[in-house]
Amino acid sequence: MNKPTHILIINSGSSSIKMSLLAMPSEQEIAYATVESIGEEDAKLTWH
Repeated sequence: MNKPTHILIINSGSSSIKMSLLAMPSEQEIAYATVESIGEEDAKLTWH
């Protein structure tokens, strides 16, 4: 029995983080999130 494989991709910048969760081998995007304005009062987490 094959277990599903997932890959978490994280891209961090100076004031933001972007994340994607992919199902392999199809590369289907399961989840996507961004964190913007890190360190600021108006920081925002968004799930897509």
